[in-house]
Amino acid sequence: MAVRVQREDFDIAAEVARLTAGRTDIGAIVTFTGRVRADAGQLAAMTLEHYPGMTEAELNRIEAEAQARWPLQASLVVHRVGELAPGDNIVLVVTASAHRQAAFEAAGFLMDYLKTRAPFWKKETSASGESTWVEARQGDENAARRWS
Repeated sequence: MAVRVQREDFDIAAEVARLTAGRTDIGAIVTFTGRVRADAGQLAAMTLEHYPGMTEAELNRIEAEAQARWPLQASLVVHRVGELAPGDNIVLVVTASAHRQAAFEAAGFLMDYLKTRAPFWKKETSASGESTWVEARQGDENAARRWS
């Protein structure tokens, strides 16, 4: 079980290798990588802010909930903060279990939480220089309800 909030990029293959090194009890690994979309050239940058300490504690809490709900051997959440450009990685979720269903469901649960409830503030800057704060989308809210 691991959570990191960081400015630097991450290497997906290296993160999975570290998480699973020496493990023979893992039969399924699910990864999700979120990236900044250019939105047809309309987005110049996305800035993610957080409250250090509080954000990590909340991410650790939700990861522990995933561990309690599903039989996971390991999990990882890496979330970036700072200014990101289109094509940059934002988030990595890795779940590992003996069987695929638990790994898929836990990854979905973690991502739905990250999209709707995680304490991050996102600001998008358009190609014209206008900045707006981003709210959770209704589709993301609807998806997250399945875990209640």
